[in-house]
Amino acid sequence: MRRHSHERHPILPVCLLWEERVIRSVANLNRRDGEEFLALAPQVPVKTDVKVFPLSQAGEALEQLRHGQFTGAAVLSIE
Repeated sequence: MRRHSHERHPILPVCLLWEERVIRSVANLNRRDGEEFLALAPQVPVKTDVKVFPLSQAGEALEQLRHGQFTGAAVLSIE
């Protein structure tokens, strides 16, 4: 049976559906903001901790995050 847009959908916390820890937007600045940040970045000790996984290993990335096998952010790359 198909739901219609006027029917109420159940509300579930995103963490129960996808087990995401944090959702962040990377598109919240304009070009000028980006240019100013990039000019300032070398003067500030910015340290990133990123682990890249191919898209085909998305499940493995989630497992490692769940079990605290690394700190920082997991990034999925298109193969």
